[in-house]
Amino acid sequence: MLEIHAFIQQHLGEPDLSPGTIAAAHNISLCSLHRLFRDQGQTVAGWIRARRLERCRRVLADPLMHSTPVRAVAARWGFTDPAHFSRAFRAAYGHSPKDYRQQHQ
Repeated sequence: MLEIHAFIQQHLGEPDLSPGTIAAAHNISLCSLHRLFRDQGQTVAGWIRARRLERCRRVLADPLMHSTPVRAVAARWGFTDPAHFSRAFRAAYGHSPKDYRQQHQ
């Protein structure tokens, strides 16, 4: 799992990162990958999403990154749909990305 987590962290900004690419990179079946995460009470997609959201949250809270558009921050960390990113961010942190950024400036 440490190798898998490290791989995910290294490729987090790639929009095509998926359970299939992760399983293939580690020469395990997709079912085995899902089982590893399920045994830890997680899903592969959920773990990826949480890491991506955390990276976005850090950037949005960084005053030095204030001029970077929210959609660019989202895209940098693998979110290709700004509306989906905004909904996921709000669900995770209770604020829209824009509001979160304003609160931390």
